[in-house]
Amino acid sequence: MTALTPPQTQEFPELACYGLAGHSSSPADLIPEVRLAERLGLGSVFLSERFNLKDAAVLAGAAAAASTTIGIATAATNHNTRHPLVTATMATTLHRMTGGRYALGLGRGFNLLFDVMGLPRITGAQMEDAVGIYRRLWHGEAFGHDGPAGTYPYLSQDSSFDEDIPVLMMAIGDRSLELAGRVADGVVLHTFLGDETLARSVARIRDAASAAGRDPSDVRVWAVLAVVEESIPEELALRKLVGRLATYLQGYGEVLVRANGWDLADLQRFRDDPLVQGYAGAFDAVGTTEQLSYLRDEVLPAEWLAASATGSAAACAQRVLDQLAAGADSVVLHGATPTELAPVLEAYRSLRPDLPTLPANPGWMR
Repeated sequence: MTALTPPQTQEFPELACYGLAGHSSSPADLIPEVRLAERLGLGSVFLSERFNLKDAAVLAGAAAAASTTIGIATAATNHNTRHPLVTATMATTLHRMTGGRYALGLGRGFNLLFDVMGLPRITGAQMEDAVGIYRRLWHGEAFGHDGPAGTYPYLSQDSSFDEDIPVLMMAIGDRSLELAGRVADGVVLHTFLGDETLARSVARIRDAASAAGRDPSDVRVWAVLAVVEESIPEELALRKLVGRLATYLQGYGEVLVRANGWDLADLQRFRDDPLVQGYAGAFDAVGTTEQLSYLRDEVLPAEWLAASATGSAAACAQRVLDQLAAGADSVVLHGATPTELAPVLEAYRSLRPDLPTLPANPGWMR
């Protein structure tokens, strides 16, 4: 492997935030966010991708330039939106640029979006095949390929490469959890999973890793916890909590509801509501305070919204501990900026248990 100097570990290597949480019209805001997240001691910054102002490669490069010790992960991009050589090159560039702090995160994405883009829908076989391509390229191989991820007459980066770059996979349903356990170095679970669902998900990942002949403890599992601390203004809090959950239910509600064992009749009631039917846009982007309050009070079950961290900073910090107690190795504090997370981190510092030392890279366990 290319010799890289291991970066200093952050105070809270088990915690991460998302850069540009939610929607943003100013991607340059990521730079001060990453700097503050690093100063606050967060272990990693995760970067989601949207096809407007959130290109994964650009954001990861900016995060790399703005930081020296914090881990950086794309969580997630899709393998089918770039040629495999382009994605592999993005990862090796960021790997070298960050001194080994970067992890490539891949997800299944949305079938409807790929349909309108004219791209093939993503399957588990394609994801597994794509990861195999990347790893061969990162270790200096030159080869032709014909498999689920596509047909490529010749692929090569550099014969001198021997790069160990971790791959994260996003997972919700049982099959995606099992795939991630077999193939990925780290797994990023979904927001709004109940504690019991989280524990079951972790167990399924580790069982799949063991069945594949891997050491289950080598797979780093990230819980994703929506954090809305009480000092956040109500309008913004509604958008971050109610709006975010409603948006997930708009896009792939059945997957999330089934994963939690929630009642599908409640999902159908949500879908049949006059406000939801034909709603123009995502609730977390364009929902009004009145609309989101209505969804909270009249439509969404309180149990669904409770799969989050709300209330005082101390209460939010305790919910982080609940995620670790359920079996997660690490927790992404989702939907909140570093500024909004500062009081939660202060409270967490006094509650933090004795934890195993984790590396700076969010994709590795050791």
